[in-house]
Amino acid sequence: MPEAQTTTCAIAGGGPAGIMLGLLLARAGVRTTVLEKHGDFLRDFRGDTVHPSTLRVLDELGLVGALEGIPHRKLTTLRIGTDTRPLIDADLTRFTRWRYRHIAMIPQWDLLTLLVEHARRYPAFRLLMNAEVLGPIEQGGAVRGLRYRDPSGERELRAVLTVAADGRRSDLRKAACMVPTELGAPMDVLWLRISRRPGDRSGLGGYIGRGQMAATIDRGDYWQIAFLIPKGSYERVRAQGLRALRDRLAALVPFLADRVGEIDAWDEVAFLEVGLDRLARWDRPGLLAIGDAAHTMSPIGGVGINLAVQDAVAAANLLADPLYRAQADPARFERTLNPGLVRRVQRRRAVPTIGTQTVQRVVQSRIVDRALGDTEPRLPAVLETAAGRRLLSQAMARIMIYGLLPEHVRTPERRAGTGTPVVEGVRH
Repeated sequence: MPEAQTTTCAIAGGGPAGIMLGLLLARAGVRTTVLEKHGDFLRDFRGDTVHPSTLRVLDELGLVGALEGIPHRKLTTLRIGTDTRPLIDADLTRFTRWRYRHIAMIPQWDLLTLLVEHARRYPAFRLLMNAEVLGPIEQGGAVRGLRYRDPSGERELRAVLTVAADGRRSDLRKAACMVPTELGAPMDVLWLRISRRPGDRSGLGGYIGRGQMAATIDRGDYWQIAFLIPKGSYERVRAQGLRALRDRLAALVPFLADRVGEIDAWDEVAFLEVGLDRLARWDRPGLLAIGDAAHTMSPIGGVGINLAVQDAVAAANLLADPLYRAQADPARFERTLNPGLVRRVQRRRAVPTIGTQTVQRVVQSRIVDRALGDTEPRLPAVLETAAGRRLLSQAMARIMIYGLLPEHVRTPERRAGTGTPVVEGVRH
C-alpha cells in the first residue's frame, strides 16, 4: 500500500453536493479533495432542474454570468392535471419577492463543469477522477479518511472530516454501516425524448390519465418525458412492447401523438428506479453524509439537485471555520472534529428535508398512487375549489421550487490564489 495521502476534508462523490461543498471549503482556505469514480460527468437523465434557490447561491458566488453563457431553457410555469381538471397551475413570475422567478434547465455536466472551473481558482481544491471510494479508514472508533482505488491501484487518503456525497446508492455510506429508512414510492420512471416544435406549449406539464401519468419538460428543441409506471412493473411494460408504450403515451399526451414514433428502440428508454428514504442520523465521528447519500428524494418537483446544493452550503457555513483552524494542528489526523459541530448540519437541514419529503409523499399517495391504480386523484375537499387549487399551486411552487429555509453563502473567501490545483485522471 502506498504511503497515505492527506487532506483536511475528503469528499466522496463529484455530484452537485460534493463539488459545491469542495468549492466552498477550498474558497474558505480548507484543503479539500473530491473523489469521483467516473472519468467524466457525462451521464444522461440526471437532475437538470436548477431552481431559484440554487440560482441564488450561484449568484452569491458570482457565477450567474457564466451560467447565462451556457445554453439552457428557462421555465416559468408548472401545470398538472387531467384533460378536464387542473390540479396544480403555478406561474413563477408571480413570485415578485424573488430575484429569480424561473427554473433553469441546465445539463448537469455543464453545471458541474462550471463549478469545477470556478473551484480551480483555489489552490486548496483537488479533484480526483477515476477514483472509486472503497470505504472509510477507521481508527479509535472514528473515521479518519477513506480508501479508494484509481488506475494505479488502491490508496489511502487521511482526513479530518470525511463526507459521503456519493448519491442514493452511496458506497461510503454502506461501508460505514449507515442504513437509511425507506419511506416508499409507488412508481418508477421511464425517461424518453421526443422532438419539440415551435408551436408547442412551454413549461413543465403533468398529465394524468386512467392508470398512467407523465411529466413533460420543455428542453427547447426536445421534450424530456417522465413516463410513470407502477413500482416494480418495468419488465411487464417491456414485455408488452414498445408499440404499446407509444400508444399509451400518445393517448395520455395528445399533442405528442404524431411524434411518439420517434421512440423506435428500447435503448432510447432510460429506466429510473424511484426511491424515497433518509438516514435517521447523518453522521458518525469523523463522517458526514449529505445530499442523496443522506436523503434520497422522489423525482416529484425535481428537487434532488437543489436540496443537495443547499446541504453543501449549510455544511460549508457551519464547518469551514472549524476545519480551517483544525488544519493548523499537527495532531489533526489523530483527533476528530467535534461531533456536535458536524451534527449541526443535520439539525439545520432537517426541516427542509423532512418537509419536502412529506409533500412528496402526499403527492404520491393523493395523486400518483391513485392515478397509476386507475383511480381518480383526490385532494382534500378544501383544495378542490378554484381558490383551494390556487392555494395548492402557490404552496407547491413555494415549497418545491423555492424551497424551505433556503441557504445563503456565508463562508469567507481566503487565499484565492491563481495557482492551478490538481485535477487528476480527467478524460477529455
